[in-house]
Amino acid sequence: MSESLHAESACSGSEAFALRVLGTSMEPEFLEGEIILIEPEGLLRDGSFVLAQHGGEWIFRQLCQQANGWTLHALNPAFADRPLPDLSAVRGVIIQKALPGRRRASKRYV
Repeated sequence: MSESLHAESACSGSEAFALRVLGTSMEPEFLEGEIILIEPEGLLRDGSFVLAQHGGEWIFRQLCQQANGWTLHALNPAFADRPLPDLSAVRGVIIQKALPGRRRASKRYV
């Protein structure tokens, strides 16, 4: 089963937008049902959580720099890392997460 994200709003250009996490690939840090806020023009760096297009699907993973390039890393060890030929597939950086209806459960990543 592929991991995916559900769009919460349709934003264009460089506006930040929110998605709902579906699946378990990023547990324990990101749980299914949480809302993540993505900044399309966010600063990409080793360790950032990112939204990327890989193998024809949208996924979100941790961006990791390796000696031979970049990798999209799933926090859940049941999911394999995915090599990333270059950073052009990355479409945004996760800057915040929240549980719907629980303001105090919010966490920022920048």
